[in-house]
Amino acid sequence: MSGYKGIGGWLLGGVALCGLLAAGPAHADATEDLLRQLKAKGILNQQEYNAILGRKQAEDKVAAQKQEEATAAAVAAAKAEATQGGDSLYVKVKDPSKGIGMQVGPVDIALSGSINAFYVHSGKDDGNQPVALGTVGGTDDTSSVRNGLLPGFLKIDVTTTDDGVTYGGHFGLYPGINSVNWTNGANSAGAPQGLATSGIDFRQVYMTVASDRFGEFKAGRDIGLFGSEAILSDMLLLGVGGTGSNAAPSNTSLGHIGTGYIYTDFQPQITYTTPDFGGFKASLGIFQPLDTVAVLGPNLTGHDSPGFQGKVTYDFDTGDIGGRLFAGGVVQELSASQDKGEPSAAETTAYAVDVGAKLTWGGASLLGYYYNGKGVGTTGLFYGSVAANGEARDSQGFLVQGTYTFGKFMVGASYGASYLDLAHGEASSILVESNTSTALQARYSLRKWATVVGEYIHMDSEAHDGSDASEDIFALGTILFF
Repeated sequence: MSGYKGIGGWLLGGVALCGLLAAGPAHADATEDLLRQLKAKGILNQQEYNAILGRKQAEDKVAAQKQEEATAAAVAAAKAEATQGGDSLYVKVKDPSKGIGMQVGPVDIALSGSINAFYVHSGKDDGNQPVALGTVGGTDDTSSVRNGLLPGFLKIDVTTTDDGVTYGGHFGLYPGINSVNWTNGANSAGAPQGLATSGIDFRQVYMTVASDRFGEFKAGRDIGLFGSEAILSDMLLLGVGGTGSNAAPSNTSLGHIGTGYIYTDFQPQITYTTPDFGGFKASLGIFQPLDTVAVLGPNLTGHDSPGFQGKVTYDFDTGDIGGRLFAGGVVQELSASQDKGEPSAAETTAYAVDVGAKLTWGGASLLGYYYNGKGVGTTGLFYGSVAANGEARDSQGFLVQGTYTFGKFMVGASYGASYLDLAHGEASSILVESNTSTALQARYSLRKWATVVGEYIHMDSEAHDGSDASEDIFALGTILFF
């Protein structure tokens, strides 16, 4: 019924417009013809003719102005009838300067996305030795065409505002270009073989309720708080960095994950973020607790309490220098499952904190980041976090980075390291002691959407028993955003 109502409104406006435009021009022409005939027959002299014609033209001007006002009012009334009725629906294209999408009634639908592909060559030392949780493994030189640290993605944001409060539903689909073996979902190990397919990692599905007055509440699956600033500031986010497995690439590479920071991950959460107080914001969330991933130690999969994460940020701009200061933390009980017979002696409280700063001055940007924790493991959250004797392992790491942008070019360099200590009483083994990475990157913006990226990365992994491995990586590719 609403569609007929809207169409009727526009038809009524059209009829009104036609009626208003039909009045006047014929009358105006007839009057002027009559005046000319009276003047030609000598009934009116030139002075009388000019005076009457001038008065008539002035009246026509006033009438035309009234006609224009009436026309605008008729069109406005028709538009209001068609688009603002309580049960009416209207659709319009989103302002291109604000992204891709549309507005359907009071609802905004926005689309954004990215696609990337890289040629990557990895050269490894023939003398490489096994390192458990090392970011370098194997001795084969390999080549691949693959995704970088980002897979592709398509983000859909549906929002509406009512009485100053914005309600949103957000969906993020992250497909890769490489085939996977599907043993662990879309991010399983690569399977570069015929008839295999890539996967879609549905990383984001969450709702938000937000206002400038009270901040934002978020519920669903989205990026975590601890470690998020590190990966989002990593220049390798738009490139490759560590390859993981380059012979059989999965949907993503590593960037500086495991060589500078622990991956924040996308996690189920209920999170509150404060309003902006002069550049200061704080977030606190309740998170789904995660299992430990056993590396020369036990699995702990009992979850009798949630995990907690928090983050504070402060943004500033002095005119010459701008930047962000940030700090975060994570805490979770690592509990044994009695149903699975896991060792209760290994139960512990895992925690970590991170701090960092990103400064910009003209085209220059500097990043410094550091984390320290107990029982959180390395590379991924709770990977190798507990030793076989049930004691938690300490871990720490840092990342330093500098970039400079001039025109369409950006050049950058970074160095990162992650360390995993032996637990108290744990014997030396091939467990990783350190993973380090040195990266050089150059970018060139082809157009507004597309960027060409080239990289060189050198990586080293070293175990507590002295085993080590090294890798040199060359990558060249392109990434597109819209």
